[in-house]
This record gives sequence, structure tokens and C-alpha cells, in this order.
Amino acid sequence: MKRVAIYGVGVILITVYLLPVCAEEAEKVKLPENIKVVLEHTKPLQYARGKRLPLYVWPIMQQLGGLDDAQAEKVIRQLDERGIGMVASWNFSSKKKTLAEGLRIGGIQQKLGLRVNVNANACMYSFFNGDERTFHIDDKENTFYDDSFTAGRKMGCPFAVKFRYPVIKEQVEYFLRGYKKAGVGVDFIFADWEIDGPIEWNGAWDHSRRCKRCRENIENIEDFREFQKKLRLIRSDMQRVVFADNVKNYFPRALVGNYGVYPHDGYRYWYDYFEKFVIGSPYKADQRAKYRAWFHEFDLTGYTFAMPTVYTWYQTFDWYDFEDLDYRWFYNMLLVATNAAEHTPSEIPVISFVHWTTTAPPQNVDPKVKQFSRDNYQELLWHMLLRGVDGLFLWCPQNELAAEIEPLHEVYAAALEYKEFLDKGEPVTFEVPNKPGAVVSGLKLGDRVLLRRTDFGGETEPVALGVGKQGIVVPSRPGRCQIVQLR
Repeated sequence: MKRVAIYGVGVILITVYLLPVCAEEAEKVKLPENIKVVLEHTKPLQYARGKRLPLYVWPIMQQLGGLDDAQAEKVIRQLDERGIGMVASWNFSSKKKTLAEGLRIGGIQQKLGLRVNVNANACMYSFFNGDERTFHIDDKENTFYDDSFTAGRKMGCPFAVKFRYPVIKEQVEYFLRGYKKAGVGVDFIFADWEIDGPIEWNGAWDHSRRCKRCRENIENIEDFREFQKKLRLIRSDMQRVVFADNVKNYFPRALVGNYGVYPHDGYRYWYDYFEKFVIGSPYKADQRAKYRAWFHEFDLTGYTFAMPTVYTWYQTFDWYDFEDLDYRWFYNMLLVATNAAEHTPSEIPVISFVHWTTTAPPQNVDPKVKQFSRDNYQELLWHMLLRGVDGLFLWCPQNELAAEIEPLHEVYAAALEYKEFLDKGEPVTFEVPNKPGAVVSGLKLGDRVLLRRTDFGGETEPVALGVGKQGIVVPSRPGRCQIVQLR
């Protein structure tokens, strides 16, 4: 997919029974509940997936442990018929067991000609492991840590963790050696590495200004951008050394990446559940939103795919005053997806985490915060794909799986009708209207343009779109794609 704008103007196993791949076979396969839910709420693909990335689904990772090899292969085949990829999980605390299971899953995938997919997240923790040597140090040589991110997480000094590199690197490399020795490759590997290592938000700036070591290493620590730069340089180096370069040393062609790390325009349009704005830090205002200035870290990590996070974060609903409540969600989420798609080079896949159900709500939800509608969530997914997002990765809690997988899979499957456009097309616009109206996305392939138009605020009139030097008119066709022939 080329991304060049060309426009002008916790696992719970429950034993259940389901018929295996071949309905005429007499035996029944015992399935974990999450696998059963996914199979029941999705259908085999109508259009061939070809070489497009599979759909990844968080709650079914490492879910085949209760099945024998033959049964596991049947399930992997069933998922593949639906375009869904199984992911094995590595965990150094149970390294022999998870290596063996990973090799079993990977071996089946390799035999079937499928991608071998890995979740290496558990191997990345923790640089800040509670060891006092990782803590900040004050002028009186007393140690202290930052607990402003989450309960029990002792975030320490960015300049005191170098000795932890070999430990974390080995936690990843143990599995890489095992796969290499067994002749099983790694095609896709990711981490969800978040609350660990240097992070500039919450109380980090205040703690670093108290720290003797931080002040010695950050020349102008009172300048937030300089503080951010120093921390992100270290954070990027950590990920490159212990993860990205480590993986590529064994499997040079692997897609390797981490949650929330992607090319961008210098700003971040979302806050993670543990992040809080820092007074004095630079931002771009949009109604009540404060889009934070963000360091360009992607190239420094060595990652080979971008991984934006397109979620319905609870707090974003109140950032905007749009009377069309769905547009509050749609607008922010499309900003996030477009930011990654527009700025990621064409040779690097964009694989986005997605989540539809309102994300990280408080215990007492304000009744005025309305759930994003199913239809417009699906429209958002279409626009993401037609702007250059190459792959989708569903994150959700187990209790949301049935509701989350259906709308996502429906779009994933339907979009394969336009696989040639998705594979080879060039996005024609990255515009995100700052008020409800007609939203248009499209892919140009030769002299044809695949378009999707979604209307908000009652807009139905035809709209003009510049494609290169040519103007086209895009009529309102709710819920449908349209292909326009250029002159």
C-alpha cells in the first residue's frame, strides 16, 4: 500500500463442543470459550485474502493448550478460513512451557503456509523491576521512585537502567534461539510494552528535576521538549537493542513493532489510560482537546511496522462540542489513524489496534457519554483501510469479544472484495473535517478510484474531490463503496 497524498483541493478455558473443519467427521473438538465465540460470530471469507495481513484478535492468543496437535491444526485452519491469525505468547517466567507451545503453533502455521505470529510482551518486562539501583537519587544520595503511573509500578531514573538491558534482551533471545534451532520462523512479532522504561508524562518531569543524575544528564531540564527528547532517545534505544534488532538478527524479514509506536506529524491525538497531561508541556489545542507534542521515535526503534492505537477513549467524548455525538468518536479516531497512515513510508505496514466499546470508562459513567454506534464504527474501519492502514488488531476484554469481533470481521471480510485497491492503491486524501459533514476516503489504482463517503450532520449534497489535476464529484451513497473512472 502506498501512502502518498495525491489530492489537490486473562485466559479462562471452558470446555465446549463444536463440529471441526469437516462437518462429516464424527468426532467433536473441545474448544476454549474465546475460540468458540470467535468462530460462532464470524463466517468463512467470501473473497480470498491473498497475501494481505490476517486479522489479529487479542483474546484468542495462546488459546490452544488444551487441544492435541490434530485439533489445534483444525482450529488454526478454521480461523484462517475467516482470515484470522493465531498468535502464540512468549513468557520467560514459564519459558519451557511457552516455548514448546509456541513452537507447536508456529510449526502448524508454517506447515499450512501461514504467518507465524508471536506476542513477546511478557518478555519485555521489567526494566524498572523495583531494584533500588534503578531509582532516582536526590542531592543527599537518597533514592526515590515515581509511582504516578499505576499502583505498584516503581518508575525510576532513565539514566540508571543500562544494566538491565542484557537481562531483558535474554528474555527475548531465549525464544528466538529456540525458534531458530527448531527451524520455525517468526513473521509477525509485537509487544504491548507500556508502563516501563522512561516516560515523560504524569509525574516524571517533576521527579527528574529532583533527581541529581537526571539534572546532570539533561542540560536544559526545564525545557519540556528537551526532557522529552532525552527520555524518548533512551526509550527508543531500549526497544531497539533488546527487541527490534534482537529479533531481526535471527529473523531479518520479521514484522516487529510495539503498541503505540508509529510515524506521525509531531503530535499525539490520544491519551492512554495511565497518561495525564503535564502542565507546561507543549500541545495543539482543538476545542477542549490538548494534542500533545510527541517525539519522532519510530525510526530510532528499528521497528518494521507501525502500530497506532485507535480506541474510543472515554475522555475524548467530552473534548468536542459536536451535536452529532458519533462524530466526537469518529473525528478523534480518524485523526489518530490518519496521522499514522499519512506519515508512514509505503514499504512499512501500518497495523492498528482497534477497540469499539467505550474504552477505560470510570466506575461511575456519565450518562451523557454515549456509545459509538456500530454502523459508524464500521464506517471508521472502512476509512482507515482506504487511507492506508494495512492491518487490524482487535484488543478487548473477554466479556466484549462477541460484540467486538462481529462488526470488525464484517468490514475486514467485505473489504477483501477490493483487495487489489488495498494492496496497490494510493490514498487520495488525508483530510479529516473539523466539523460534521461529508467524510471521504479513497484509493487510486491506475485510472480508477475506490471511494467511501460517510455523512454526518445531515450532509447529503455531492462533494468535490481533487485527484491529482483532476476533479471528481462524490455523491452520497450511504453504507457503500463506489468506484469512479477517471477521465
